Amino acid sequence: MRIDERIADRHDALTPQERRAAATLLEHLDDLATYRAAELAELAGVSRATMSRLFRSLGFEDFDEVREHLRALRSAGEPRRVDGAPNAEALAAIEQGAILRAIEHPRILEVAGLLALARKVFVIGWRNSYPVALHLREQLAQARADVEIGPVPGQTTGEELVGLGPEDVIVVVGFRRRPKGFAEFLAEAGTTGAVVILVGDPTAVAHASQVSIWLECPVQHSLAFDSYAAPMALVSVLADAVLGACGRAGSKRVRKITETYERMGEVE
Repeated sequence: MRIDERIADRHDALTPQERRAAATLLEHLDDLATYRAAELAELAGVSRATMSRLFRSLGFEDFDEVREHLRALRSAGEPRRVDGAPNAEALAAIEQGAILRAIEHPRILEVAGLLALARKVFVIGWRNSYPVALHLREQLAQARADVEIGPVPGQTTGEELVGLGPEDVIVVVGFRRRPKGFAEFLAEAGTTGAVVILVGDPTAVAHASQVSIWLECPVQHSLAFDSYAAPMALVSVLADAVLGACGRAGSKRVRKITETYERMGEVE
C-alpha cells in the first residue's frame, strides 16, 4: 500500500497528534523525501517521538524506510514531481494510474443506485472542487430530475440543506484546500438524515467518519497545478452508471432533453 493509502486505512486508530502529523505528510507528499523527520515534526507542530510513532504505525521502521518507499513508488512509475521540462509520456502514465484508481472504486455502483433512486440530489463543492461538482450535476441532470448545485453565487449554504431528508442524497466534493467550515457543513448535512457522500483526495480522509460513503479519488500534482483528470473520469463513470440504473426513465429523459435542444436551437 502507498503511504497515503496506509494513512487512510489507519486514520481512525491514530491519536489526535498522530493525525496532525499524518495531515502534514499528506500535504507534503510531493516533496516528502526532501525533508528530515525533525523538520516534518516541526511543520506539524508535534514532537519527534510522535512523528516516529506515526511512521511505525504506518508500517515503517523509520523515516529512512519512508524515503525508500517513496523511491520505490517513483521507480514504479508514480513520480510526484517533474523536475525541468515535463515528460509527456510520464505524465500520461501518472494520469492513467490515477484514473484507474478512481473509476475502479468498489462503491461506484452502490452510489449510482442511491443517486438514481433519491427523491432529490444536492451536489456541492467549493473552490477547485466546484467545477467537478458542477460537471457531476450537469451529467446527472441528463438522467434524472431534481438535481441541484451549490453553493449558488451570492448565497450561503445553510438554506440549501433545509427540506432535505432521508429520501435525498447530498454529494459533497471536497478536494484539497477546502474552505473553513467544511467540517461544520458535513456535520449539518448529516443532521438532515440524507445520505451524505464525500468525494475527495486522500487529504479528505479526516472527514470520512462524518459521512455515509467516502469515495477517495486522487488528484495528480506532478506539475505546478493539480490535475483533475481522475475526478472528471470518476464523474463520467458515475453518471453513466446512474443513467443505467435509471433504466427506461433515464433514456426517455435524455430523448426529451435532446428534442428540447433541437426545438430551441440551443446546440449545433
